[in-house]
Amino acid sequence: MTGSSTNGPGRTPSTQAPASANSSGQASFAALREQLHEAATSFADGPGALEGILLGMVDDVDRAVREPLEIFPVCHHSPASALAMARRLREKQPKVVYLELCEDMAPLLDELRNCRLPVAVQAFASDVDGFPAEWAPLSVVAPITEASAEYQAIAYALDTPGVELVLVDRSSDHVFQWDSRHGERTPQEQSPPADGVPEPEAALHGEAVGVEIGDLRPRFAELEEHLLRHGKVRHWSEWWHQYVEVPLGDSDHDAYRQVMFLVGSLFRRLAPGDGDRVRVDEDRERYMWTRIREHLAAGGAAPEDCLYVCGAFHAASRVEEFGVAGSGPFTISPRSATTWQHGLIPSSHAAIEAQFGLAPGSVSIAATQWAKNLKRTRVQPYRLAGQDGGKKPRATKKAAPAVAAPPPEAAEDRLSGFLRRPPVLDTLDEAELLGWSVDIVRAARRSGYLASTADAIAVFETSILLAGMRDRAKPTPYDFQDAAITCIEKDAVPGRRDVRRLVEIMMGGDRIGRVGYDALPPLARDVHDRLAPLELKLQQRGVQRALLDMNSRPELGACSDVLWMLRRLMPHGAARPIMGERKLGERSIQESWDLALGTHQRALIELGYEGVSIEQVLEQRLRRDAYGPRATTAGVLAAVEDATLYLGGRRLADELGARALEVLAAERTVDGAPEVLRRVRGLLAYYRTAEPVLPPWVESFVKAGYAHYCTLLPTAFTDEDATVGQVAAMLGFLFSMESLALSLGCDRAQLELAVAQSRPTDPERTALLWAAQVQLGALSRAELRERCGELLANPMVVPAYPRYLSGFVHALVPVPGLADVVVEAVSNAFGRLPDPVLLPWLPSLITTLRAGAADLAPLLIREAGRVFPARLAALDAWVPPWREAPEEGAPGGDRMRAAGGGGRGAALLFAHPGTLDAVAELLGCDGAWAAADEGPADPAGAVLTARHPNTAIAWESLLTGS
Repeated sequence: MTGSSTNGPGRTPSTQAPASANSSGQASFAALREQLHEAATSFADGPGALEGILLGMVDDVDRAVREPLEIFPVCHHSPASALAMARRLREKQPKVVYLELCEDMAPLLDELRNCRLPVAVQAFASDVDGFPAEWAPLSVVAPITEASAEYQAIAYALDTPGVELVLVDRSSDHVFQWDSRHGERTPQEQSPPADGVPEPEAALHGEAVGVEIGDLRPRFAELEEHLLRHGKVRHWSEWWHQYVEVPLGDSDHDAYRQVMFLVGSLFRRLAPGDGDRVRVDEDRERYMWTRIREHLAAGGAAPEDCLYVCGAFHAASRVEEFGVAGSGPFTISPRSATTWQHGLIPSSHAAIEAQFGLAPGSVSIAATQWAKNLKRTRVQPYRLAGQDGGKKPRATKKAAPAVAAPPPEAAEDRLSGFLRRPPVLDTLDEAELLGWSVDIVRAARRSGYLASTADAIAVFETSILLAGMRDRAKPTPYDFQDAAITCIEKDAVPGRRDVRRLVEIMMGGDRIGRVGYDALPPLARDVHDRLAPLELKLQQRGVQRALLDMNSRPELGACSDVLWMLRRLMPHGAARPIMGERKLGERSIQESWDLALGTHQRALIELGYEGVSIEQVLEQRLRRDAYGPRATTAGVLAAVEDATLYLGGRRLADELGARALEVLAAERTVDGAPEVLRRVRGLLAYYRTAEPVLPPWVESFVKAGYAHYCTLLPTAFTDEDATVGQVAAMLGFLFSMESLALSLGCDRAQLELAVAQSRPTDPERTALLWAAQVQLGALSRAELRERCGELLANPMVVPAYPRYLSGFVHALVPVPGLADVVVEAVSNAFGRLPDPVLLPWLPSLITTLRAGAADLAPLLIREAGRVFPARLAALDAWVPPWREAPEEGAPGGDRMRAAGGGGRGAALLFAHPGTLDAVAELLGCDGAWAAADEGPADPAGAVLTARHPNTAIAWESLLTGS
């Protein structure tokens, strides 16, 4: 390691700090410089690179301390920083507070008083312009908790008259402008959870990029490993709590600032040479100092009356633009054309820990430490008036006169005494530790653990033992957590939560924030207003049951419409129907719902970024799906169905239907044929019953689809990428839509030619082609049965017979009338083949039918139930219908078979003639019944034609055109 490599790209401390600062700092930090020089000589065997680093850190501290504009370094979610901030604000009473936060988030900060912390300020963009499309949606969040210094600054500035709050960090747009990564973007490097399964609340921020004040974590992996190993801790959060957080809790303002400056300088100088990250950090510092100087020049405020709150890492900056007298020019690039939406979303301790790589439970422990610090020091914190969960706001007092800040020359060296002071051996707080031990045993028993008083004593003693082994002044919450896991959690977890999670809950729990009604976007407020008739507390977390009886309360029908749209737009579980369904042409009169809108408040808020009503958002999403570059015919038809179901009317459905016709004409594959067939059948059935005439786009779609699939059919039969199910769906479309297509002007010869040109080679498609030929009349059912018999008679084909059966089963989609032939084919195989041949391919038959035709099995089962006898005793004497001899002179259909003597096919007519007599009387026919065994003497079937010739004459003129 060399001095130039650790001081940044091409810069050294001597060139960064002004000469006046260095000369004046010699007197203030002379003792510290001498101490560090001796340490560098001792450890490095002579002055060199180590001395340059250590003395450079002193220069950074001295430079930051002597800046006329007071810099207040903080660490994110640090109780010590929050306590020092509250104390300093009451002493100094600054008139301007500069805060390191995205400048475009300023209008939202006043809405924090309508929320329950923790919440996150969010900038969201769904439609990007100027960024790669694969990055969308863009999201930036800045979580805020009560135990954070930035919240103290915000509350002070917003509730104190005459104080101005200025956000000076880069905008949300610049966060992504300065992101030099291309391709797949990973917004934040997150540390995996220490153990166990992450809680659902850890995903409250989604994949948003986190903006935090004071990212104080070593970027030098070896340094962090060294600190954790010698500190006898497992995670960086535990090290910070033990060696920085607790000692700084009782320090004065000057000592706090210098220590934070020193820590920030240390981590900055030992950061690895990641050029992109260093560049972004330095650009952020230039950006902030440029904004500060612009505001000072425009407002005329004196630097002594201002306070600059930023992370300790950025406070020890060495860029030329540092300070109110900075000289380096920095040009801020314009924002892109992306439209950003801003709002507040609920956050949680687990979400903050997951996003910023903190140890599980560390934010909850910080909240507990914050409460203890306030109680110990009696410092009165700042809190926004009207904050949810707080006390009633008191009358606002006039701001006290500001305390003059000491001149820069008066800064004293507080680091030397702080660094040389040994750890204070505080007396053990036995009452607190005993309370923890009793509470964790009580919580463990409620969760199913066999814990007792002896376990509480063991946890107490083990916590003290672990603290002694780790050279702790007293047991920390982390020591107590380890002791509880060791003493209570044996070899299994009886309940849903383990002991680690129980300790986190006991220390304060995973506190989850909530955005108040007044801070919600218009869409979310509209949803709550429209669901008000349900009389539920929808903002509460958890699942609530809603019962809707539209028969007795018709006004609940509007609530049902909203719930079905929320189910379509929001994540699974936000609105889940228990009873009732919404299909084309069907509406339930009673419904039951499980609602968790409070749990999924973030998703509801982000819907508000897309529109002002859920109908508008749904229409936009349907259009985006239909007109997107990856739109498919099946997807557009699904959008048509959703538009009909949820939005009503014909305008949007007709527009999307026309779009489906365009997408179908551009497709060259048959991948979506099964879904297209299912969607078209459903829409046709709906329009035929709900509309007087079919919409024009439906007729055009059927006509174009008929020609489209006829063109692709020969290729699909031989295409290896097309499955037999897709080919069967194409034939299903052609056969089921044939009557409508022919009435619209299509030519049946096109389908006949397409089938004639098909030359499949595999068994499934061959059987599918035979079924199509039967439907077209090119192959009789008797010939099809003969071919099936030939397959069974050929020993070389028998192993492939299950595949033929699979093709026949798929053929039930276009030709459902072949169900009896399929049952016959399966029965003949079981009846004719010997066991040595049948048993080997029986598993193949079952797996083939299950994998390829599971949804068609019920049709086969119904047909088999109709054919086979219902009782076991009748099975021995039962003769399959396909083996019965046909009656002489009977019609040639396979189903018209004689059952015994002549004339038995009309037995019911002769046994019960009353029905036919009534029909004949209705039609005006008179005549006598012939005997059952004698046929008609003359063709009596033409009697009606002779009696009513007008019908025949009309048909003749229609057919001949005369």
